[in-house]
This record gives sequence, structure tokens and C-alpha cells, in this order.
Amino acid sequence: MAALADYLDLTVSQARQQFRELELRRPVAAGRQADFLPVETLLCLAASLLINHRRFGGSTAHLAPEPIPSLALLFSRPPSSVLAKMANLDGSRLHGGKWDILAGAMLRDEPAHFTHIYRTLLNAARAEGIGADRLPDFLGLEHDGEFGLLGQDELGPSALENAFKDQIAKAASEGTWTEQQTERILLGAARVGQHVFALNVLANCGGRCVFCGLNPGPFGGRRMLVAGHIKPWKDSTSTERLDLRNGLAGCPSHDVAFDTGLLTVDASLQVHVSSALAGAVRADPLARQYYGRPPLRDTILLPDQAQLPGRKYLDWHRTNIFIS
Repeated sequence: MAALADYLDLTVSQARQQFRELELRRPVAAGRQADFLPVETLLCLAASLLINHRRFGGSTAHLAPEPIPSLALLFSRPPSSVLAKMANLDGSRLHGGKWDILAGAMLRDEPAHFTHIYRTLLNAARAEGIGADRLPDFLGLEHDGEFGLLGQDELGPSALENAFKDQIAKAASEGTWTEQQTERILLGAARVGQHVFALNVLANCGGRCVFCGLNPGPFGGRRMLVAGHIKPWKDSTSTERLDLRNGLAGCPSHDVAFDTGLLTVDASLQVHVSSALAGAVRADPLARQYYGRPPLRDTILLPDQAQLPGRKYLDWHRTNIFIS
């Protein structure tokens, strides 16, 4: 059985040996699958930073996007097995492999360490002749950069504590984990869920501010676009927190205005301005520069293929946050 150090202190030599074992493995048609090796578990952890495994059940596992199909082929496992491991790692199943879960929580908390382990995996795979066609660099970190979680501003300490304090106490009382370990696992899972949500919202909105159309990608302004909830994270159910229809992408000025109720969007996707902000636009040239029309659009800007924001979320925002 793997120990915690087998995940956190993995070397290229150890990873190469495990990839050799994978290359010799054959798919199991029926019955128990082989135990996951640390390299498999760590790659599943990396995949969980891109894919929301909850969207794919047993009958839809084959529909999961990359890197799930590539990992399934590399591991000689069905996609459902890869998705199940991802569920273990994000704390959805606190009775999964103990060190799997704790190692995942610790690595999510340490971006530099996680980036090092990810590169160790890819370096070892390449040394064993496993190219990008079989194991793609799906996080884009193979040669440079450092991993960072997106969309964390909504997850303040009080919001996380209120959301999970009962669940933390209950899980800790069952004896598998200490309260501190349980807290680390559950809060880490929430942060990763928010990261995946933000990725999905940014992609759904075409990488542009829906309120003014700003596209900061071409000039390297990644942090100038924020993916936020329409119905705030702290007020949403666990399902609503991950629903991309509960999210919009905005530049900082328009994202804050929406979050604080100075802007809202109705069911026909029209943008409405609060009376206070409308007065400021009339009186203040600087306010007009940011919140006049233009640059503010009459209706939000979304790609043709985008999923539209959910009406229940828009209605909630207009009723509970918008300052008419």
C-alpha cells in the first residue's frame, strides 16, 4: 500500500518504474481492477483541476472530455475508473484511499510543490517513450509556469467555515481523520471546485467580459477577467456552486459592480443599471467612461454556442442583490 511520501516525494526514477508497470498492464474485462499506482493517482489529481467529475456518471463516463480518455488508455482502465478516483481525491468519498485523499489536499494547498510533481510525472513519462500523443501536457505546465487556482476571491474564511463546519465536525467524529485533516480535505475540494467552475465560465463566455466585451487574452491580461457567481457561492447549494449557468465573466470594474448590485441582468439578458450608478454616469465623466453606454452593452455578450445563464440565478440576483 502506498504511503504519503510515495505521492509527495515522488522522484523521476520512481515514476519511470511505475510507468514501466503501466506499459505492461492489460485491460481487465471483468472483476477487480489493479490498484492505482501513485503516478496514476497524481495524474487523476491533475485532471480534477480541469474536469468536474460530477457531470459524468457510470452511463456517461465515456463522454468525459480530455484528458480522461487519454488517461484511461494509458492506465488500461475504463474512463469510469478514472472518474471514480477523481471523486476520491476531491473529498467526495471520504472513505476512499486515506493517503490518496490527504496527499491530494496537501498538494492543492501548495502550488509550487504540485507543479514540481506534475513536471516529474511528465519528465518520467517522456523518458519512458510516452509522448504527448498519449499523455498530453493538459495543464500547460510541462516547461514553465506555476499552477494557481482561479476564482478564489469568493471563498473567504467565514464563507468556507459556515459552509462546512457541521460536515467537518461530523466527519472528524467518525475517527478516520482528525478535524484539521478533514478541514483541509473539504476546503481543498471546495477551492478546486471553484477553480473548475471559473475555467468553465470563462470558456463559456468566450474569454470576454460579458458586460463590455473586453478580451484581455491577446495582451496577457489574464487577471483582468473574473469568473464569478450570479447567485453567490455562500448562498448557493453544492450543485449550484458548480453550475456554469450560475456564472458570468466580467472585467474587474463590471464584475464588482454586478457583485455589489449596481448592475444586474434580466431574463432577456438585458443589462440594467442601478439608479445610483445611472446618476453617477450622468454627473461624472469618469463614471461615464466605465459605466456609460458604451462601453456597457445593452445585452450581455455571449458566444453563439454558449450556455445561457440560468433564469433562477438571474432572478435571485435581481431580487436579493440589485439596488434598483
